[in-house]
Amino acid sequence: MRIVRARCWKENLELTKPYTIAYRTISSVENLFIYLETDRGLYGIGSGSPAAFVTGEHIEESLAVLQDVLESLVLEQDVRYFHAILQRTKNHLSRFPAARAAVGIAMHDLFAKFLGIPLTDYWGRVHKGLPTSITIGIKSVQETLEEAEANVQLGFRIIKLKTGRDVEQDIMLLAKLREKVGPAVKIRIDANQGYDIRSLQYFAKQTQQLDVEFFEQPFPPGQLDLMRELPAELRQKCAADEDLLSSVNAVQLAQKPYPYGIFNIKLMKCGGLYEARRIAGIAEDHHFDLMWGCNDESIVSISAALHLALASPATRYLDLDGSFDLARDVVSGGFILKDGYLYTNDKPGLGVELK
Repeated sequence: MRIVRARCWKENLELTKPYTIAYRTISSVENLFIYLETDRGLYGIGSGSPAAFVTGEHIEESLAVLQDVLESLVLEQDVRYFHAILQRTKNHLSRFPAARAAVGIAMHDLFAKFLGIPLTDYWGRVHKGLPTSITIGIKSVQETLEEAEANVQLGFRIIKLKTGRDVEQDIMLLAKLREKVGPAVKIRIDANQGYDIRSLQYFAKQTQQLDVEFFEQPFPPGQLDLMRELPAELRQKCAADEDLLSSVNAVQLAQKPYPYGIFNIKLMKCGGLYEARRIAGIAEDHHFDLMWGCNDESIVSISAALHLALASPATRYLDLDGSFDLARDVVSGGFILKDGYLYTNDKPGLGVELK
């Protein structure tokens, strides 16, 4: 089965509302899309979310390089040899992880459709479905509490709270949030690199009774020695995000004493499903819990991450809410959201359909 058509383009998917994290405010989102079609009429869809502050690439640059190399990488290639295509893609797009992820997602979607099974079942499903967190950006106390209440009413039972601007304000906000949602709702903290060692330890001590699930990337990346100065109990409750860009980083993080207890895998950071599986294997071998995160992304790449998450034994946490606030998308389907849990549908490939 040969690939006879390949197309790449970008879309501004927009946001229903802007949000703020420790170091910037996001008000819109552009994604790359890949469309591949075979001589038998099967098609695969991929998407990527380049962001200079996350993946180190700009969307115009990523789109330009895809327009230059995509057809030479995939046209007239047999879908059954998709691993060889992925290897060539890695070589040609080494500096463009989100663009590389988009190609790989499209190839995996197409190959699983060729097999006639959901992608997660190709790898070997180990989880039927898992709950995802839903993120609340940096807002006023009143806005935070109102958004939390609305999310709980929608069925979500895990809130990821963005912090990192002022530790005293963060402590106060968390206390009010815990009072609002009660003990049954889990709360995880994402400082987006906004703390130093003293502020993190102070925050953790002052919130001991507020039942924080874990802390995501508290320091700027590259400070593993500083992370290792933290008490072992606190390090175990920290998740590596910007410090985890590849399987090479995963090997570094697996050296004792462990700087983190949780690996947060994002397809856009690591370059897609192929590299994400390698990271997941390292996590499993060294008994790290896995979290699967995202940027503001199309249903396409969110679904891809979900399929791999549900096939990874080490998966414990999902943070795959990146498509919830998009004003529009180019596909439908992909996953089922019910009472805060994410499930794949039973359709072949990623289960997404072009609108």
